Amino acid sequence: MKFSRVRRGSAENAVLASAAAVSAVGLVVHNFADLPGETVLHPESLYPVMVTTALVAIWFTKFRRSATWAPIGWTVRNLVGGGIISVLPLPILPFHPEQSTRHYRFHLLYILTQIPLLIVTVRW
Repeated sequence: MKFSRVRRGSAENAVLASAAAVSAVGLVVHNFADLPGETVLHPESLYPVMVTTALVAIWFTKFRRSATWAPIGWTVRNLVGGGIISVLPLPILPFHPEQSTRHYRFHLLYILTQIPLLIVTVRW
């Protein structure tokens, strides 16, 4: 696929920003549901949202071609680590994840909100 110069206001930029926003909101909603007393400013929510924002910001620079791979890696990490591994009661985890239908539903929501960013970035 041909990579062209980034134009401000282009449709693909809006799609990327929207997919990143959906991804970040999914993480925050999951954290609010699963972590007692969670706020947007707690590290579990703030740092991943900052990483997502930084990766999208890099997309709008002249480094767009190489910046495409970073959101792909970040989203795969979120899907596998946050969406799948952290649900399993593994002895290597420093916590014991809740094994309830409610908990699984929020992880499903988290997984579903990561997929648009993966699709958008893989397309490029």
